[in-house]
Amino acid sequence: MEYVKLNNGVEMPILGFGVYQIPREETKRCVLDAINAGFRAIDTAQSYFNEAEVGDAIKESGIPREEFFITTKIWIDNYGYEKCKASVEESLKKLKTDYIDLVLLHQPFSDYYGAYRALEELYEEGKIRAIGVSNFYPDRLADMCLFGRKVVPAVNQVETNPMNQQVKAQENMEKYGVHIEAWAPFGEGKNNMFSNPTLVEIGKKYNKSAAQVILRWLIQRGVIIACKSTHKERMEENFKVFDFELSNEDMEAIKALDTSDSLFFNHQDPSMVEWFDKMVYERRDK
Repeated sequence: MEYVKLNNGVEMPILGFGVYQIPREETKRCVLDAINAGFRAIDTAQSYFNEAEVGDAIKESGIPREEFFITTKIWIDNYGYEKCKASVEESLKKLKTDYIDLVLLHQPFSDYYGAYRALEELYEEGKIRAIGVSNFYPDRLADMCLFGRKVVPAVNQVETNPMNQQVKAQENMEKYGVHIEAWAPFGEGKNNMFSNPTLVEIGKKYNKSAAQVILRWLIQRGVIIACKSTHKERMEENFKVFDFELSNEDMEAIKALDTSDSLFFNHQDPSMVEWFDKMVYERRDK
């Protein structure tokens, strides 16, 4: 495993396992399989509704808590100072831990200023080892870094994959000492990513899959990764990316795939803001 050093000195595994869209009843099994494959960084969120199952898996693994790096994210309806503080305490209980390694604000909406102030206090109290944001566009990230913050975000987790490479966004993050982390590194297979000719041909050179090429490409860019699979054999495959290195020519070939467009949504589209507003409430009702 390779590690990155965050802006507060905390070391974070560059490759982690994400549990987005994994049902509660499948989460513990998937996390245990990921742990057995070698993963020690686990990425969850309040809006995934499976924090408790992540905590169950980590406890059941028998591996000391300090060997894990756990990330969770605060959902929009828990923003604001008081609600954010209370929600972190609830996440701690669900995760069955005395501290969380990284807590992110999940979306750039509502009272994220008040929520971030709560994270700063919890960070100072030692209940959180690092704090950051997710899906913050360059202007909003600059706002968080420059105006009234006591703690500069350590991480900004954004969609990052060969079709949406976030090159300029990464440059902006580095300017402020914020580390980029990728969600949807495989783009959920959109645009036939796993059969993309460029990625497949590069993989043949190293006897690796397109997925492994993508992960290696991100690692060589210094991008932290949260990747997901529910299949044990693919988890094992995803972890086997530290035994080869892409050439400069390979990196340039992948760079040429960038469209700079999201494969999912635009946070600046008002209809998407409305979608975020109702999405978790509908899931909570279920």
